[in-house]
Amino acid sequence: MTRYDATVLAAAADSGQVGDPVVNIAIFGAFVVVTLVIVFRASRNNKSAADYYAAGRSFTGPQNGTAIAGDYLSAASFLGICGAIAIYGYDGFLYSIGFLVAWLVALLLVAELLRNTGRFTMADVLSFRLRQRPVRMAAALSTLAVVFFYLLAQMAGAGGLVALLLGIDGTAGQALVIAVVGALMIMYVLVGGMKGTTWVQIIKAILLIAGAGLMTVWVLAKYGFDLSALLQGAIDMGGENGERLIGPGAQYGASSLTQLNFLSLALALVLGTAGLPHVLMRFYTVPSAKEARRSVVWAIWLIGIFYLFTLVLGYGAGALVGPETIMSSPGKANSAAPLLAYELGGVFLLGIISAVAFATILAVVAGLTITAAASFAHDIYASVIKRGEVAPDAEVRVARITVVVIGALAIVGGIFANGQNVAFLVALAFAVAASANLPTIIYSLFWKRFNTAGALWSMYGGLISCVVLIALSPVVSGKVDPVTGASLSMIRDTSVDFAILPLENPGIISIPLGFLLGIVGTLLSKEKPDPEKFAEMEVRSLTGAGAEKATVAH
Repeated sequence: MTRYDATVLAAAADSGQVGDPVVNIAIFGAFVVVTLVIVFRASRNNKSAADYYAAGRSFTGPQNGTAIAGDYLSAASFLGICGAIAIYGYDGFLYSIGFLVAWLVALLLVAELLRNTGRFTMADVLSFRLRQRPVRMAAALSTLAVVFFYLLAQMAGAGGLVALLLGIDGTAGQALVIAVVGALMIMYVLVGGMKGTTWVQIIKAILLIAGAGLMTVWVLAKYGFDLSALLQGAIDMGGENGERLIGPGAQYGASSLTQLNFLSLALALVLGTAGLPHVLMRFYTVPSAKEARRSVVWAIWLIGIFYLFTLVLGYGAGALVGPETIMSSPGKANSAAPLLAYELGGVFLLGIISAVAFATILAVVAGLTITAAASFAHDIYASVIKRGEVAPDAEVRVARITVVVIGALAIVGGIFANGQNVAFLVALAFAVAASANLPTIIYSLFWKRFNTAGALWSMYGGLISCVVLIALSPVVSGKVDPVTGASLSMIRDTSVDFAILPLENPGIISIPLGFLLGIVGTLLSKEKPDPEKFAEMEVRSLTGAGAEKATVAH
């Protein structure tokens, strides 16, 4: 990049606008129209709860694997990780490694077993051999908490991205953008259900991986396909701190506390995927256990290839755009990928890549929202409140009402979270999933002695400890930029500081605590396990026998 180009790009970013807003809106609009048509067509066959929640179990392994990739490769993966690598180098790439390695845990421990044992939600599995109502309530509340934190990240990404593209600066303008994204999300899920959402995710995954691949080749071509030359370019653009980009410590530092904070983050990323309810729910959209396994294999390949792209894109943004320009833009670190697109291909490539990023956000929030709606309607309303005596159409109607409520909460939460790095926010959702869901899933599938008390201790203990530790961490209050003095926490007022825990991700405390509480609760309870139920669950989880008619007593 010439000095003139750098000046122009920096001025554009500083002004709060990159590219041509008319072109950006046109490409956005085209994507929304096309996907809404697909969603409306897919919704014609939504006649039952199985259609609305699990897409009638009609998708093949490759289709579902592509949709899983579309669901998993969120705004954090594209916007947040590219920005983290551009600003922090090596430390940022560890997000990519953590998100990818996590899939091995999901593949080996839960994917096929969950598909064979449940019907629509994670709670179907957890309550299979335990008391229905208390376990379903706990699982539903845990699901809603994970979804809420994940939605915060997506909404924050949407605010920064669209503000950058449309030249909207200031809190009020970005809040309006977040509200529009939330309204679109509600429309997708209300109309299309899981089938429409799945097709949006498939389209989005193909566009995202193809767009990232194009940019990766383009960046490498500028450096003669020499990765060392690219890294040197990022070091040179980073100035006096450039050397820190190729070694650990740029983000977390070298103190004992920051290393502990990084270990906590790594635990949350690696163990969190196997407990993410919106990812687990995708395994119910295929007709057999074999297709569930194929889904995960396809997902791992697609996700792995994409995360290799993020290494080049992140360092490419650092080398061609520069950390200072990125951090001065409205979306800060989340703007690295769009700014790189603008540098490479001008207004048109920026519009395409930004539309893909926008599609990423819409697809993921739609998947999250239908998961939350299914959890409330199927687990709380149908199973706990109505004790299983509810018509399928009434259950779906409650799910649709829940979609609107969840959408409204996501909009409000997204406005507060705006400006945070989305990869970091997603890591909080992973911590909640790994603390509250994963211990109970593992114990339910593999521990014969496990009982209802253990499940409740594990889920509520992991959930409450994780949420409380997040509330008392620098994420919510007390984190100040040492240079500018501005607040880096969700609460912008620097005079408000109730952070007690110095760790920004509580996983290293709350995850072991969730596992420990499951053991303690089980051993202290006088409830006797049902060996016949465990044997039935074991046979079903390993063979798939009876999975198609999986039902639970209420």
